Amino acid sequence: MGKVYLVGAGPGDPDLITVKALKAIQQADVILYDRLVNPQLLKEAKEEADLIYCGKLPKLHLMKQDTINHLLIKYGKKGKNVVRLKGGDPFVFGRGAEEAEALAKNGIHYEVVPGITAGIAAPAHADIPVTHRELGRSFAVVTGHCKNGEPSEIKWEYLAKSVDTIAIYMGMSNLGYITEQLISHGLSASTPIAIIQEGTTANQKMICGTLQTIIQQVEKHQIQNPAMIVIGEVVKVGERLQYLKESFQEIKPISTAL
Repeated sequence: MGKVYLVGAGPGDPDLITVKALKAIQQADVILYDRLVNPQLLKEAKEEADLIYCGKLPKLHLMKQDTINHLLIKYGKKGKNVVRLKGGDPFVFGRGAEEAEALAKNGIHYEVVPGITAGIAAPAHADIPVTHRELGRSFAVVTGHCKNGEPSEIKWEYLAKSVDTIAIYMGMSNLGYITEQLISHGLSASTPIAIIQEGTTANQKMICGTLQTIIQQVEKHQIQNPAMIVIGEVVKVGERLQYLKESFQEIKPISTAL
């Protein structure tokens, strides 16, 4: 009897997938995958497996969610081993719960295979901890893009006043709105912010600034999606670690025996 696996492919680096997820890919008869899935992972599939691209560009879904649900149910009922492969974690801004519900309503056996989400992994790979004993005792992950465009449904006032670190997915197109909201609700304009493009991959690129200056930094360095936005004092930890690493790399030992 077949089974549908809702699988998190991790943040970008193909080595950051779980062992269980990799086994599911290797045993799948059908794989439906999203745009942010690293192509290297698809090479793990069986030669005869059907690979179906589902798209999922911001504001442009090449395949409608209803169609994806239909295909998962269709192949599940045929007794196939199906993998629905998503970037990050299927239940973190991945619409995995909607697909699980569609499968459950049709009596299809399914399992969720969690993945490492970019909201934590991308900052960590850039030396930014989302929590820190002195600088960040709480963190929140939010979307910067909502169904109707601007993330006006997000309670920015609560985030500004009660959360130390904010990790924002899909927020690049609304970066100006987001920074304005946080400043207007009490965050200092000098609050540190980092943006990490294609985090954990060989193409990773990061810029740092403040809520007041980050728009200019983005334009100067041409930062684009996919990118994670991290706001809070923990950004300074990343800058300090980068400085220390570069400083110690410049110190050459006098002798290898020392």
